[in-house]
Amino acid sequence: MSFDRDALQKSLLTGKWHDKADSQSQNAVVDLARKVVEGKFGEVLTSPYARSAFAVQRADSPKLLDAPLKDWFAFGVSDVKDEGELEMVNWTGPDLDFKLLDVLGVPADGTSPITEELLQKKSISELAYGGEPVYHLAQALFLFRLARLLLGLPYHHAPTTDWWRLRAWNVQEQILDEPVAVPSEQTPSLEPLAESFANDPDLVGRLWLERGLLDHYQGNDKSALEFFVRAARATDLQYELVGALGKRTKFQETDLSQLVLLAESRKREGEDAEEKKEASANGSTLADAPKVPEALALNDDTLLEQTEFTSSRPAAAGSRLTPPRPVIPACPSPPRSMSPYIARVISHPENWSVHTMALLLRSRLEAHRTRTVERSTLQLQALVDQMPTADSTVSERLRFVHSIPLPSKWEIERELALRFLSIGVVKSALEIFERLEMWEEAVKCWQATEQRDKALAVVRDLLAGRRAEAETVLTRGKAVAPHTRVLFDASREAKLWCLLGELEPEKAVEHYQHAWTVSKGTSGRAMRSLGGYHFTRGEFKEAAECLRKAVAINPLLSRSWFILGCACVREEDWAGAREAFARCVAIDDEDGESWNNLASVYLRMGASKTLAADGEDKADGNAPAETFAIPFEHKMLAYRALKQGLRFSYDNWRMWMNYMIVAMDVGELAEACRALGRIVEERSAKIGADAVDEDVLDRLVDAVTRAPANADEAVEGSGTAQNAVRNPSEGHGLLKRVEDLIERVILPRVSSTRVFRARARLLTWQGRWEEAIQASLEGYRLSVAGKMEQGETDIDKWRAGVHEVEEIVDVLMNFGPRVEGFKWKLQARSIVRTFMGRTKDFEDEPEWGRLVDLQEEIKRAE
Repeated sequence: MSFDRDALQKSLLTGKWHDKADSQSQNAVVDLARKVVEGKFGEVLTSPYARSAFAVQRADSPKLLDAPLKDWFAFGVSDVKDEGELEMVNWTGPDLDFKLLDVLGVPADGTSPITEELLQKKSISELAYGGEPVYHLAQALFLFRLARLLLGLPYHHAPTTDWWRLRAWNVQEQILDEPVAVPSEQTPSLEPLAESFANDPDLVGRLWLERGLLDHYQGNDKSALEFFVRAARATDLQYELVGALGKRTKFQETDLSQLVLLAESRKREGEDAEEKKEASANGSTLADAPKVPEALALNDDTLLEQTEFTSSRPAAAGSRLTPPRPVIPACPSPPRSMSPYIARVISHPENWSVHTMALLLRSRLEAHRTRTVERSTLQLQALVDQMPTADSTVSERLRFVHSIPLPSKWEIERELALRFLSIGVVKSALEIFERLEMWEEAVKCWQATEQRDKALAVVRDLLAGRRAEAETVLTRGKAVAPHTRVLFDASREAKLWCLLGELEPEKAVEHYQHAWTVSKGTSGRAMRSLGGYHFTRGEFKEAAECLRKAVAINPLLSRSWFILGCACVREEDWAGAREAFARCVAIDDEDGESWNNLASVYLRMGASKTLAADGEDKADGNAPAETFAIPFEHKMLAYRALKQGLRFSYDNWRMWMNYMIVAMDVGELAEACRALGRIVEERSAKIGADAVDEDVLDRLVDAVTRAPANADEAVEGSGTAQNAVRNPSEGHGLLKRVEDLIERVILPRVSSTRVFRARARLLTWQGRWEEAIQASLEGYRLSVAGKMEQGETDIDKWRAGVHEVEEIVDVLMNFGPRVEGFKWKLQARSIVRTFMGRTKDFEDEPEWGRLVDLQEEIKRAE
């Protein structure tokens, strides 16, 4: 009666039977496990072994129907044994070939109070989690609830229990309306399990892949990526993105570089023999094409079906991978980094689930491009149509169902409906939403077609339990007599009340509060809606109170945290705002707006008000002006937040401006220089010279020119500049950045007097006298004096011009003699004579004598 326990568990985990799992004699456990691997779930769940384990206790007790499902059974490890730790969810189709009552051994003739409707209702209610309801039309939810009950038992002989619990959580995340946070105690370390499977790298890789998916479902993509990389390393999967020349359109003449994925798995021992054996068992040959969904052709008059490469060897220098022949091309879709990965999978159709997932991802990538949106929609429709078919075996469909994020059947249909909606096919989208009873999306369609009254009628009928009336409104638009009341679980009913609140804004608060009451304080949606209602009306304190309750229930929704942060800012609750925006970026580290807001909060936290020195600077003529002293550590936190956020908001000039100011404040002048350049690039076309923060530019030039002009003299000790480590934020370390900022970024776009003066100071420091003089002259031409016309009457403007004339003459007298052959005296006399000639109306002013003296000084210099 002995059998290989480890081989049996591996068979169940991989969905592929291992010969070592076979026992030498007949064994009921081995037989059941093999049927699970083969997808014969009906035979397993209706077997005497299962019926004994799932026998309902006190089935005739009237109190049983009101009890939770866990009280229906007397589960124990001694009953189900470690070998019975199975889980099955009807996820990919086709439909089940057995009834749920068959599993419990309950007669289906109506004599028992236990019905499939009752099982579904209880399962829906008990599977709701974190304030989020499960999809109420999901098939056979009772089986999943049963699996969760079984997996909640303590086990001592099956080390893979934690893995099955992980799989159950992955499924749980996908059947809820919104993702929820999984408690840390529910995700124990899988390191011991990975170590126990060290001799099976493929199994270890699958373990880390599925662990990464749990983080992916919760939005923790950074952590998920780490697990995915571990999976690749465990299986020794080699992959590399490289470029290859090719054409993507029918009329393209010039080859352009295209992204190509090179990927290669390690060679498994006995791989060829295993493939032949499996093919023989299935009655096929290796030459037979696998039964997978059809990849639709593009049929475009411009884009090629596949990229045509001019080279079959695109591998980069030093690459260990050999490119396939022909090269696997990237999809003819937007040049996104996912395309080559998807194309690599689509070109090798080997499994129904994997190929379906690849086609789905390609459909998503192509949904936003005019030339590919048609295939995107048709491909999605084809995937929906092939779900219930029997074109592949159940075992093949389920073999990798835990290892890829293949959506549920209703989610793919919902995605198709949203695709219809995005291209304006509202009627088709509405039909799908109505059939799936996704009322929130259906309401959007009704509102888009100006049928708000219909939306109100349906939601009210549903809340009243008049399901038949709701269906009648959908089909004929008129009501009929009351029918049997339809009961929703509390989470779903609360969501409908929230939906009613959106349809009746005048009663929104009443409906949202009722939703909160119905859910007994568990509906995050109710508090999110109520918080948003208060926020839009400027009631920030009330909004913050509601949103804190919402995020306490479901902390994975970044939008709730963001609005909470904004409400806290308005209330000057800086600690609360910091926590909220920090959670936003923890959920999505590419949220540039939240990074920017987090930086702003840091600059306000701990700021102390101080009066201006001696009270001389008055803010309003009565009270001394107030300034704010910000702790340096907070400035650094703001600087780092902005630096991170700009990685994902590169074109946001406001963030660059904030970054520039904070960088200057913390001494990161090289970054301030880069920020000023980006602002000029983004803003100069609209506002011209005002795009340049001239104060910042002057400070940058000052930071350079404070150091000795001789690079060796700027080095401490006896070292030389050639071997010295330079500070990028001062002196010679900053020089090239400032030069590039002025010469490459600013001057080709805008010019002003202060920009040229800043350039002149930099050139003077370098000893480039002629260029410094020319920069000064350019600045003078753009100055008040240089542009002053005859007939000027503004005395203050004229006095400013006199000062500018004195400055430019001083430059010419000091640096002109250092430039061989430069006629600086002629230039100086011309400037003074021209200015005096244009402003004769001011010759009675005292400053006029300064101009006469300046002429005499130029003459004496001859």
